[in-house]
Amino acid sequence: MEEERIEESSERLLRTGSTRWVDGSEVDSETTPWSLHDESGEAYGSVRRRLVKKARRVDSFDVEAMEIAGSHGHHSKDSSIWQTLALSFQTLGVVYGDMGTSPLYVFADVFSKVPIKSEVEILGALSLVMYTIALLPLAKYVFVVLKANDNGEGGTFALYSLICRYAKVNRLPNRQPADELISSFKLKLPTPELERALGIKETLERKSSMKTLLLLLVLMGTSMVIGDGILTPAISVMSAVSGLQGKISGFGTSALVIVSVVILVGLFSIQQFGTSKVGVTFAPALALWFFSLGAIGLYNLITHDYTVLRAFNPAYIYFFFKRNTGKAWSALGGCVLCITGAEAMFADLGHFSVPSIQIAFTFVVFPCLLLAYIGQAAYLMKYPDSVERIFYDSIPEVFFWPVFVIATIAAIIASQAMISASFSCVKQSMALGCFPRLKIVHTSRRLMGQIYIPVINWFLMTMCVLVVATFRSTTDIANAYGIAEVGVMIVTTTLVTLVMLLIWQTNLILALCFPLVFGTVELIYLSAVLSKILEGGWLPLAFASIFLCVMYTWNYGSVLKYQSEVREKISMDFLIELGSSLGTVRVPGMGLMYNELVQGIPSVFGQFLLDLPAIHSTLVFVCIKYVPVPVVPQEERFLFRRVGPKDYHMFRCVARYGYKDVRKEDHRAFEQLLVESLEKFLRREAQDFALESNLEEIDSISEQSRESRDSGFPQVYGTLELRIPLMGDQRLDEAGSSASFEHLSAALPSSVMSSDEDPSLEYELSALREAMESGFTYLLGDGTVKAKKSSWFIKKLVINYFYAFLRKNCRGGAATMKVPHTNIIRVGMTYMV
Repeated sequence: MEEERIEESSERLLRTGSTRWVDGSEVDSETTPWSLHDESGEAYGSVRRRLVKKARRVDSFDVEAMEIAGSHGHHSKDSSIWQTLALSFQTLGVVYGDMGTSPLYVFADVFSKVPIKSEVEILGALSLVMYTIALLPLAKYVFVVLKANDNGEGGTFALYSLICRYAKVNRLPNRQPADELISSFKLKLPTPELERALGIKETLERKSSMKTLLLLLVLMGTSMVIGDGILTPAISVMSAVSGLQGKISGFGTSALVIVSVVILVGLFSIQQFGTSKVGVTFAPALALWFFSLGAIGLYNLITHDYTVLRAFNPAYIYFFFKRNTGKAWSALGGCVLCITGAEAMFADLGHFSVPSIQIAFTFVVFPCLLLAYIGQAAYLMKYPDSVERIFYDSIPEVFFWPVFVIATIAAIIASQAMISASFSCVKQSMALGCFPRLKIVHTSRRLMGQIYIPVINWFLMTMCVLVVATFRSTTDIANAYGIAEVGVMIVTTTLVTLVMLLIWQTNLILALCFPLVFGTVELIYLSAVLSKILEGGWLPLAFASIFLCVMYTWNYGSVLKYQSEVREKISMDFLIELGSSLGTVRVPGMGLMYNELVQGIPSVFGQFLLDLPAIHSTLVFVCIKYVPVPVVPQEERFLFRRVGPKDYHMFRCVARYGYKDVRKEDHRAFEQLLVESLEKFLRREAQDFALESNLEEIDSISEQSRESRDSGFPQVYGTLELRIPLMGDQRLDEAGSSASFEHLSAALPSSVMSSDEDPSLEYELSALREAMESGFTYLLGDGTVKAKKSSWFIKKLVINYFYAFLRKNCRGGAATMKVPHTNIIRVGMTYMV
């Protein structure tokens, strides 16, 4: 009868599909809780029977090692109007540098394709530029895309992580129900009333081809952003320096290239010092730059020809295409340069806030850019032959040198913003398992987003110098520049549309209007810039293809390796047969075995038992896992559970990080935090088992209080009996629950309420401290992946050569924590995939 009750209760637990977290919230459980798996030893048989009896029992693995201090959403940056205005001022130096330098070269590139024969060309080009800025950066990004942020973070990977939270589309199968309880997760699943959202979710999760397609789309967008990091410094610096060609005699193309290369080398050389030391000058310099653009544009409008305001009539766009047809189509590639850097409004959102970026663009950037382009058009109406140097020729003579200096500074700042964005994209790619591990240097103690990646920095510098030296003209570089910008925009449009359908659950007509309007405009621009492939447009496609191959190969190999480790993990039965000595000698010390499995014992551990004459007295299987959230609060960093019976002294630790989190490179700080968290876990576990051992007494108390159960007291059996010992220091959600808590606390014996007096706990804590004092040893498995002989040729080529090359030359996991080599033991293993 007892076994039948256990099986019946177990089936009822699985049918419910959810278990209770320690704070009373629901956790989706698609698999059997760990307490029902065979990893629990024989000593836990009676405890297991009691666990199965209650459908709401939570396993010890789900008990975090630190207290949950409440809500940890994205920190509020716009609590007051003055703070928002201050942030808006700062955005000028970080977000809008690239877009702000566009007036240096837009009209020069447009009219290199369409010669000026009448005022129709000037008015049509001006109308195109104005409505392009109004439609894409203003209407699309300011009013729609900025709202699709991930807890205040923006960018392609932020959208991807947001989608990964709502649908299990991540190709690495290491998601756990406990991840949804992270306070920054903020998961709100699609409501059952909207079957469309649920249908999209199920389609994405069911079809592996959809997961792959989504990942490729995200990787392509990221590759385009890195391509921008190469082309932006090249075209911005060359455009700024080109002002000297008309002022200094003998300053020709060769001199332009040399000066530009010198500035670029200097720009990339100072990256290692970080942007924080010069960051205070960014916003004032760009503010002065935008003021100069607006003032010069207003001066030219009043002085030369105010009738260019007729360009607000979009009919001139029609006249422009009717008069020039094919040439006008080609000129769209130059027109798109007026919105270069618009993606930075979304990508750099994490450093600011949505209102601050909206205010800065709407009231400063947008009007100043409009005045700049209107003023240049007014100047061209009177001096059409000045098209090649339109920006510098339109400046009043007395202000030329001050504006030239400001323009050069603005170009450098714009380049700096895209270089930093490239670093951030690579870091996020690494966090989500889509890029080989590289050395990351944090250049600021206060701002975690300021990072420096040496390998990427020198690669970008080399490519920039080659681009400038090869093309030797801003017009040719502009042909390549447009493809990268439009490609990123199309990716963003696609992902935001998916967010509308899946997460926002927007009306279908409104959701389809977004890609229909903006996607159509972007595809038109894309068709125009793709026509320039032979004129330099192949360059960003080549860069994007290289980075795409690297990122997808790394992700593909990592997923195959993880699946092999899951398939070959050691069974708990085998470990039980070895006994608490694990078939060898246990010596004092703490062994930290790093692996990628979130559950199960990795097969490399068996190799350690075979190769080592002794194993440490305390073993912790450490899994560093990145969760699809920007930041995981430190108090929610660790998840612990026990592996095997108590006398094994083996634990599993899952350390969770967000894709914006900074991992400390000091291994001692990590060790101390891990041990403190493990001690807290042991204390809570002791309280849990103390309460379980007094179930009979609690049952008798409940029998005496049968009359009071109708008033709400029976909730003790579900949630409160877990919350009393495990989360007793937290706020209770309801006053009634608090009263029940006090009632039960008075009824429980002191042995239940004070687990510190438990001799087994004190023994285990002393053993843990003794192991810590004996020192830490890092047990690392060097797992290599090889394709099976029966695999296809392409798979053999990718796995055996490309992925093997990347894995051999990437940064090791232990190296990121600067662990002394004397504390590391490595064992090699080969997985056949």
